[in-house]
Amino acid sequence: MYRTLVDQTPLIKVSTSKHEAAYALDGSLMNPLEAFYATLAGCAAVFAKKTCHKLGIPAAGIEITCKPFAGPGGPLTLARFQTEVRFPGDFPAEAKAPVLESISACAVKEVVKDGGAIDFQVVEV
Repeated sequence: MYRTLVDQTPLIKVSTSKHEAAYALDGSLMNPLEAFYATLAGCAAVFAKKTCHKLGIPAAGIEITCKPFAGPGGPLTLARFQTEVRFPGDFPAEAKAPVLESISACAVKEVVKDGGAIDFQVVEV
C-alpha cells in the first residue's frame, strides 16, 4: 500500500511500510510524472544489471539514457519512450544483444504497455 498526506507545502511524500519517496511541485525535486520516467530508466538499469550478473560479466559503465516523446495531446500523452544504451568499449560484443533484450522486457514498461486493461478506481473511504 502507498500512502500520502496532502499538506500546504510543495512537497509530496509517499510512503510504504519500508520506504519513502519525495516529489515536489516547485522544481526542487522531481514531480510524479518525471519520477515515472525515471522509474522506466531505473527499471532498464535493473534488467541490464541482472542480465550481466547472469552472464558473469560486470555491468559497470553501461550508460542508459531515456527520452519521453509527447503525443499529439501534449506533454501528458506519451507517444514514444526511447531507451538508448551505450556500452563501455571493453564490453563483450556477444553480451550486448542479451542485455538489450532484457531491457526491452523491463517490468515497468510491460505494465505501461498493458495499462489499458488496468481498472483505476478512486473511492472515498
